[in-house]
Formats: sequence, C-alpha cells, structure tokens
Amino acid sequence: MKILRFILIPFVPIFALIVKLRNVLFDSKILKTESVKANVISVGNINVGGSGKTPLVIYLANLLKNENKKVGVLSRGYGRKSKGYVLVSDGEKIFSTVESCGDEILLTAFECNVPCAVSEKRIEGAEKLISEQNVNTIILDDAFQHRWLERNVDLLVCEQKFLISPDFFDHYLLPAGLMREPFTSIERASAVIINRKFSQPRNIPDNVNKYFANKTIFTSYYTAKGFVDIKRKIEYSLREFEGQKSLVVCGIANPYSFFTALRQTNMDTENYLIFRDHKYYTNKEIQKIRKMFYSTNSHSVVTTQKDAVKLSEFQNELDDIDIFYLKIDLMMDDEQSFKKFLLN
Repeated sequence: MKILRFILIPFVPIFALIVKLRNVLFDSKILKTESVKANVISVGNINVGGSGKTPLVIYLANLLKNENKKVGVLSRGYGRKSKGYVLVSDGEKIFSTVESCGDEILLTAFECNVPCAVSEKRIEGAEKLISEQNVNTIILDDAFQHRWLERNVDLLVCEQKFLISPDFFDHYLLPAGLMREPFTSIERASAVIINRKFSQPRNIPDNVNKYFANKTIFTSYYTAKGFVDIKRKIEYSLREFEGQKSLVVCGIANPYSFFTALRQTNMDTENYLIFRDHKYYTNKEIQKIRKMFYSTNSHSVVTTQKDAVKLSEFQNELDDIDIFYLKIDLMMDDEQSFKKFLLN
C-alpha cells in the first residue's frame, strides 16, 4: 500500500489544483450557490473514510425533531443502484430498499422517523422534500464539498484518530492520501466536531491544530447502548454478551472503532469477516457468513447498524442464525452549548 501511495504522489498536485480552482470559483461567486425555502444544515468531512457523518445526521435529526422542527434528510445515496430523486421515507413509512437508496440513508430513516430522500442533484432534491413533505429544515448528508446548495450551517466532522495519525500519507490529498481537501478548507466550516468515537480524548498535534484556530469546536463520542436482534427487534443489555463467542461481520469504512466498542463490552472478537465499505451482500457473502459461523461454533453473528439494514433482507437465508447489531448513539460532550449554537 505504501508503494502504491508513493507511485500516486505525482498526481496529488493535479488533484490539489482542481480542488483549489473549484473553491476559488465558488468563493469569487463565479460558480453560484442557490438557496431553497428552508433552513439547511450541511454535514460533511474533509477526508475519505468513516468520520461519523451518519451518526451525527441521526443525532441532528432527532434533536431538531424534538424542537418541533419539520426536518428532512437529503443524501446523494452513495453506492445506490438508482438515479434521480427517490423518496426513502415520509417519516412514517419506508418506501425504498437499500439497493435503490443506499445503506446510510435507510438507517437514518429507520432511526429518526423523519422524511428522507436521495438525489444526486441536491437542489432539486431539497425543493421536492420541501414541497412534497412540507419540511422547513433540511440536513444535507456528506455535503461539505457540495457547494451548489446554500446552507445556513456547515458542520465539519473530523475523526480524532485521523487527526492524530502519525502516518504523514494520511494527511496527503487524494489519490496518494486520504484528504478530499487541504486542512485550509476548514476555514469555511461554521463549526468543527471532533469525533473521538470510543477512544479517550487526545491532544491534536500542533501542525494540525493550527487550522482550528478561531473556529467553533465541539467534541463528540459514541456510547454503546445494547445489542438488538435484527429479526425480533428485541434489545439486550451489553452484559448479556460479555465473553460471548460471536462471529463479527462488518462492511464499514473504518472497522477499528467498531471492534474497539465490542472489546469494551468484553465480547470475544476472535472470529470476524470484514467486507469493503458499503458492501451489498449477495447470496455469496451470506453463504460465506453461514460457513464461518458454523465452522467457528459461534453463538451468534454481531454486526453494525449499517450492515444490519442490509443483512435484514436475508432473514430467510439466515433464519437459523441469531443476528444482532450493536446499537450506538453519538453524544456531545457539551450538548447544551451545541444545541444553543445550532438553534441560534
């Protein structure tokens, strides 16, 4: 992998020039943003990989719903096998499948019970959500780089583990590194949320921390709530899985935090299957799971909330295996200050 990154270094200046030119065109108003008749909150990140956008979107949707806002969530639907505008949920009923809308927005629809939709054309999607679902507040998922739609609040979520990474390649721009934009782009964020997930707070190195100067900073973390049976929808306490030998299955960008959480519950994570992020499961993967489950004499299959959305479509094929997902919630260290900031 390091060799490949070295090979790709000559292409970094080309990518940097494209990013710089695009941002200059937006900043100088040559490329224009369009507004819609609703408050818009953008959630995004500055690097590829799992920084915690979806848990933050779920947190925001529930917070705003509790404040009696008519909130809707709009995503482009990364990895979906459809095009155009697709209404995922009206807040009560789910209309879409994971193939036609993507796993993250479907998880959001299940968790929040608010109108959700996908559209690669965000302006068109936002206007339809407003007119058809009567929302007055829209959360844009993964939209820090999507600058065509004007937003009232631009939230940038950064994973602590990424910020403190000692691997200098991680902080290179694509395609050699993991950065979608340089750290200087943090300047246009309304606020930065540093997500430590299941880790303890760490000091951000000075060479990175300098980019957060004069920015509004919040910190967040994950808390594990319990294990949920994806078939029966019954939630069990973390204690009930202590020492349990389960087959861990996941297909997320950064499995590290998931395994950290499972180990903190004292669950046996020796047996596992890791698939690529946004993996669409087919019968081939299901048979692979079945084979490893029985060969390892596992008690159950444990997976992520995002993977549970996809695996639940194979309940007949997995009817003889108990499958649970680890339910997690994103929490703010200073929730009152964040809530005040957001509502203001």
